[in-house]
Amino acid sequence: MKMNKITKAAYIVAVLSSNLMCAVVAYKYCEMQWGIQYRGYSAPANAAFLWAIPFAISITVCLIIAKIANKKYSDNIRK
Repeated sequence: MKMNKITKAAYIVAVLSSNLMCAVVAYKYCEMQWGIQYRGYSAPANAAFLWAIPFAISITVCLIIAKIANKKYSDNIRK
């Protein structure tokens, strides 16, 4: 199945965003645990998972863009 450049780019950005999300959330979780233990942070370490929300939104938007672009590309090929 052929895909246009926009579809490929959107999929690549979605995959990179998911990898970056994992790295950021893991770093923030460790930072929160360290802060709780040594600096007296009052928020629980699970608050670091809130950093995943903007990444999840961007991944969803990229996947929607890829699906729309692929559908339009397929429709133009059939005509």
